[in-house]
Amino acid sequence: MKVAVIQLGINDNENKEQKISRVENIIDSLDTVDLMVLPEMWPVGFFNFDKYKQESETLDGHIVSRLSAKAKQKNAYIYSGTFPENKNGKCYNTCVLIDRQGKVIGDYQKIHLFGYGSKEREVLSAGEKITVVDTEFGKIGLSICYDIRFPELFRRMVDKGAEIIINCAAWPYPRVENWTVLNQARAIENQCYFITCGCAGSNNGKAFIGRSMITDPWGTTIASAAERETIIKAEIYPENVSKIRDEFTPLKDRVIK
Repeated sequence: MKVAVIQLGINDNENKEQKISRVENIIDSLDTVDLMVLPEMWPVGFFNFDKYKQESETLDGHIVSRLSAKAKQKNAYIYSGTFPENKNGKCYNTCVLIDRQGKVIGDYQKIHLFGYGSKEREVLSAGEKITVVDTEFGKIGLSICYDIRFPELFRRMVDKGAEIIINCAAWPYPRVENWTVLNQARAIENQCYFITCGCAGSNNGKAFIGRSMITDPWGTTIASAAERETIIKAEIYPENVSKIRDEFTPLKDRVIK
């Protein structure tokens, strides 16, 4: 399975349409990729809290529709990164997983909203469902940024069969070491591939760390980025996850469940 993580540079001089067009161009440049991954709140900018409501869309809105068209065109899965979703009069931090035919096969609303130096809790509603999606490569769990600090969420995903877990982020400086350790910890303790895509650049004066990573079930980082806009690629082998879990058995050896 060939993965491309698009660590997008956030630029306050770009409007939403310009960002979407730029992402489409980046997607067009990628060939023979099975899964493309985008970061958190890239169409709006994570720290533009005052724009969330006015820029919010439904799951059949502009952003998802255009990414769906690209998924079909490129014959690839696309993890959308997140955008503000308008649902039943509430606003959520939402991502979707789109299959090769351009169909949305899973959506997830961020459960853990960030309050430290952030207005996310003030302007958004928290999601409630845990999302694990069946794909041709195995089961994929969906998560978003601050979720990474809550291991029980990921263990629940594994109990639902997740072999790959994706997390998109808009992680700001200075907590670089936290991010790196948490990526490896979530992969190790759940014996899964852990794929993260962070924002690069800055938004409203706050710089993002980037540091997107692809980590294997042993906790080995097989691809990583620095802080600038880039694309990282790796070939992963989800079919080996069950073999690893059978060989080394901490998940089966749990006493507290």
